[in-house]
Amino acid sequence: MGLEYSVAKFRLLLAVVLLVALCATPSADAQPAEVKARYQHFLNQHVFGGMNEKQCDSVIGKRGITQGDTNNCKETNTFILATQEQVRAVCQEGGKPKGGNLYESTKPFPVITCRLQSGGRQPKCKYRGQKSTRTITVGCAQTWPVHYDGDDLII
Repeated sequence: MGLEYSVAKFRLLLAVVLLVALCATPSADAQPAEVKARYQHFLNQHVFGGMNEKQCDSVIGKRGITQGDTNNCKETNTFILATQEQVRAVCQEGGKPKGGNLYESTKPFPVITCRLQSGGRQPKCKYRGQKSTRTITVGCAQTWPVHYDGDDLII
């Protein structure tokens, strides 16, 4: 019984050590701390899979999207109708380099472009939304989208 007990005890200890090592090892897909705030800001301003053209005023207001650090209305804001994973893929296999840290999507995305119609400061900003299909260009930091640089209409 002594040898069998020792082997069982060793296997249990080995399993615990392996489990601890797996939990302590950061994923290759882990987000770098220095990129996290920029990525979260990008998501807040530009990614909303369930949005429609009539929601520009409410979404921009609820998300606190303004011109820079002011309370001024932003002239134009584009929302990508996709998941975070689909947008992130543009910085990886789903995009082609455009120079610097910019990548253009290889596939088109549905987007809603919200254009300011009236108002100067929140909460009085009034927008008109227009849905279209476009390739998007994003700025990436360590494979994470952090800046919406523009888009091209797909006809």
